[in-house]
Formats: sequence, C-alpha cells, structure tokens
Amino acid sequence: MRYLSTRGGVQGLSFEDTLIAGLAEDGGLLVPDSLPQVRDQLPQWRNLSYQELSLEIVRSFTGGAIPEADLRGQIEQAYRSFTHPEVTPVRTLGRVHLLELFHGPTFAFKDVALQLLGHLFEHVLKKRRQPLRILGATSGDTGSAAIHGMRGHKDISVFMLHPKGRVSPVQERQMTTVLDANVHNIAVEGLFDDAQHIVKELFGDLEFKTRHHLGAVNSINWARILVQIVYYFYAWGRVSSNSGEAVNFVVPSGNFGNVLAGHYARQMGLPIHRLVVATNENDILHRFFSKGEYHTAGVRQTLSPSMDIQISSNFERYLFDLSGRSPEQLRRWMQDFQETGCLTIEGERLQTAQATFGSARVDEAGTLRAIRETYEEYGYLLDPHTAVGVEAAKQVDLEGPVVCLACAHPAKFSSAVHQAAGTTPEMPPPLAELENLETRCAVLPAQAGAVREYLTQVLNG
Repeated sequence: MRYLSTRGGVQGLSFEDTLIAGLAEDGGLLVPDSLPQVRDQLPQWRNLSYQELSLEIVRSFTGGAIPEADLRGQIEQAYRSFTHPEVTPVRTLGRVHLLELFHGPTFAFKDVALQLLGHLFEHVLKKRRQPLRILGATSGDTGSAAIHGMRGHKDISVFMLHPKGRVSPVQERQMTTVLDANVHNIAVEGLFDDAQHIVKELFGDLEFKTRHHLGAVNSINWARILVQIVYYFYAWGRVSSNSGEAVNFVVPSGNFGNVLAGHYARQMGLPIHRLVVATNENDILHRFFSKGEYHTAGVRQTLSPSMDIQISSNFERYLFDLSGRSPEQLRRWMQDFQETGCLTIEGERLQTAQATFGSARVDEAGTLRAIRETYEEYGYLLDPHTAVGVEAAKQVDLEGPVVCLACAHPAKFSSAVHQAAGTTPEMPPPLAELENLETRCAVLPAQAGAVREYLTQVLNG
C-alpha cells in the first residue's frame, strides 16, 4: 500500500514516510491509494481481543514496514497503560451502547491512537537515526494525550499549542504540569482555529519543516485515523448479533477525525448503517450535511470545548472522496473556501453526502438534559461531549443497534456535569493530583511568526 496527497502533488509514499510527514508537502492530507477489503474476515474478527484486532487492521496499512513481531509488541505495550482489560469496552444504556474510549492515561479517546503512535514513531526514528519535533494544536484532549504518548520516547520533542483560556482547567493542567525537557506547551491568544492555522502554515514552510524535522500528531497525521478505525470494528463485534448485521454510530464531532475513521471502516467492509455527525452549537458540519453549506461563522464557547471548532482539519479527506478522488476538484474547493470562508455542495454530491452521513446539532440545553436524564435513569455520568452524541441519537431516525462514542471521562468536565446532574464525578487519582503540581507554559500571540521564533530559539538552545 502506498499513500498520496488529496491535492495531487505527492504520491507513492510509504507508510513510514507518511507517518513522519504528517501534512503533505503540497499542503494536502495524506490518504491510502486504496483500502483493504476485509468483509470476508469479519466472522473471524468478531471475537478477537482489542490488541489482536489492532494487529490485524494496522498491519494491513503498513506495507510490511514494521515486522509483525515488532508491531505486536508495540500494540501490547501501548495498551498496557489502559485501566480496562478490553481497552475500549462497550456499556449498554437502554437502546444506546456507549463505546468507552476514555480508559487511557489522560482519560480521553485521543489516548487510543496516541499511545500507539509514540511507539510507531520511535520504531521509524531508530531506523532513520533522526529526531522528530512534534508540532500540534489542541482544542483540549489531543495535547495531553500527545504529550503523555510521546514522553519518554527517545529523539522526540513536543510543541503543543492550545487556545489560552478555552480548554477546561483539567485539560490545561494535564498539559502544563508535564515538565519534561522535551515538552513545550504554548498558549496562543486566540481560538483553536487560530492555533490550527499556525500549525498548517509552519508545515507549509517546507524549508522550516525540513530543517527542524517537524512532524504531526494531530489527526492530520494519517496514522491517527488508522488506529481509530480499530474501535469501530471492535464495537461492532460486541453489539451486532451476527456478521452481517449493520450498526449505527453516533460520533461527537469537531475536527472530523473520529467520524472519518468510521467512514473508512465502512469502506473497508464493516456493516455500518448510519454514521451520525453530532455537533454542539458550533455546527458547521451539521450545516454541511443538512444543507450542503460548509460556511464558517464565529466560534461559540460551550460546555463541550473540544468541539468548539469551525474549520475541521480532517474534512478535506472526506471532500477528496466526495470529489471522486479528484485532486483538481479538491484544490478548487479548498481555494474557494480559503478565499471566501464558504464552500457549497449541491445536487448529486449533496445527496451522496447525506446518504453517507446523518447529522444533528445539540445546543447547551440539550447537552445538560442528556447528562441529567442519563444520570437519573441509569446512574451513569456523561461528559458533555458524549452527551452531545447521546442527545443527537434521539434526533435522528436510526434502525438497529446504536453505538455512541464516549469521548472523555466525566471528571474532566466536572463543572458541567455538576450543573446538569447536581453531583460531581469521582476524580481519578491522576486527575486529582494535578491541582498540586507545578506548571510551565509559554504564552504567545496567535501569529505564525511568533511561534516560529519560539521554536527556533528552543531548538537552537
């Protein structure tokens, strides 16, 4: 298997090159030139452990770049830090099954991919004898998961940008209390979209990127999407009654990476009936799938801050598929969007998008209602992002089993949970200890030049 850019300027990359590159040199996102078809293997995969299933799926995308024994060891080591033996267990609450993705070291779904990504990076860097400087932007959970996934790995440094004052206090302290010499937290005075734009601009400076060996752990890195594909297969195996039964997935969505993994899983042959994109009041994705309007608007600060996003960095990969994998059409769309902030899809393409995805918008009242009602009926506390998904599942007509992705431990958002349910989630010890730890963080204006200068100073010692 080889990899190519959505914008047509890069093709024929190996898995290793794709892993290290992150963003393609032409500014596009890297995708496989084809997807493995695995429907015939589903009966055998239904009862595999999470680690065994990961090995089957991940190795089908590596092109033999990592020996099977090595990959098996990396997977075992990555998920040893998870507190549940199933890694991503399924919890049933009435007609909705919750896929719990928050049993990793930072209590968020990003751990599932980033714990393994650190080992994949280390394997490649050891072969190539080169350093890697991770540059990323986070709306909350990616930053802490990346930092905890990369700390302790030789020859890897992390520079993580977050919007100052726009992540939860727990999310902020999970990042800024890590004082390892190779970890650099940067609070930018702006929105997540500003931080994300800075990262893309610096990756677009090829001389700067090459000179400093920059790499990505945001979901612009294909390996992030790849590893997240696994838990769709795992959840399907736990809730379907037979190898042919289709399952619905409801996915709280901001950057579109999590639900995109489900899109690829379906293309590989996983029986998925509906993929539902659940947004909060920052509803650009819902507006696209309901009206064909991918039009930017102001970002509202909500109880689900990791979804307070207008420009979804992974959406380009889906648009590439929607264009019929036409780099020319994709480039026209992205240029129009960059110039106007508006992209409109009509006719057959909109019908195709709506046949592929459902969507729903959940406001603050709906988020609080889902937390309260779920607690009253089942004694189960949802974090506000998962609550968006649970409430969205009520808005869309779905036949068959329904799986909602549970994104984070409710204790990471205890204020919102208490507001909704009148009770405070029990704080896991690693989170409770954050309050008493020293922090370190640089504060910079939301300008690519300021971040470029900071990175240069740090790396030049």
